[in-house]
Amino acid sequence: MTIVQVIGHDIWSPTRFARNGDVQLAYDRFGTGHGTPLLLLMGLAMSRFWWPDGLCRALADEGFDVVRFDQRDTGESTRFGASERRVSWASLFGGGSVPYTAEDVVDDAAAVLDAVGWDRAVALGHSQGGVVAQRFALRYPERTLGLVSCDAPPSDAAGLTALRHLRYGLIARQSTARHPRTREGDVASALAVARAMASPAYPVDEAAARARIERGLDCGPRDMRAMGRQLRAVWHGPRLREVRTPTLVVHGAADPLVRTTAARATARAIPGARLVVLDDVGHDLPPVVWPTLARQVRGLVPA
Repeated sequence: MTIVQVIGHDIWSPTRFARNGDVQLAYDRFGTGHGTPLLLLMGLAMSRFWWPDGLCRALADEGFDVVRFDQRDTGESTRFGASERRVSWASLFGGGSVPYTAEDVVDDAAAVLDAVGWDRAVALGHSQGGVVAQRFALRYPERTLGLVSCDAPPSDAAGLTALRHLRYGLIARQSTARHPRTREGDVASALAVARAMASPAYPVDEAAARARIERGLDCGPRDMRAMGRQLRAVWHGPRLREVRTPTLVVHGAADPLVRTTAARATARAIPGARLVVLDDVGHDLPPVVWPTLARQVRGLVPA
């Protein structure tokens, strides 16, 4: 018997797997599978379940066929080392070899398109997923219907250039937090991150966040080592000025992690990009932004 996830009138398909060489990539599809193809790319070491169902519903209502997937080293997709709950935050940015490149990460997204049967799609990424979406538009311009980069640094930024776009207060607070090395400790840690990413104007819905977090932990462990590998995967490809696809850059004005300078730099670099700054919104996607974001993406790529 086929089992699907049902939330109200919303249906996620059974989990399926795409392949990029030896890498397996877990993905699922929202609703009936009709409309303009749209691929969701979540942020650093976050499973696909961090995408709010309400946002996916809003996108589907605007005529998009929505697919989300776990990037490598995340969720149910292939891992590249033993998982570790706690490492120093400094080690995330430090040395050490990474067994894949940023190009490999982008190729994973193309493999998901192949598995779904799409020639092209809108690439919508949040945070580090926005960086991957930017690079997808650069590496696969012929497969990119549109690019939507949310709360993300510009993919051109590296080293000190990238660091200037970050706010360090949140990173410092999270680096000193301590939680038990248990499943409930993992939930508590992730909830603390969710709270910190939200703005005072739109605090996190803790019940909804806990449900997403627990669903993700059912599929894969919290893994700080994986976060470090994803951060250090090196990009050798083109720069943002070479993007030629319709582009929307979205950023929360109250983002506590990534400064709005990042969004402005991305929008300046990409010819014709449109910048939307959302008042009072943090480094997350609260319900208040769902209709606006869905309409903006629909305007970017008319049906």
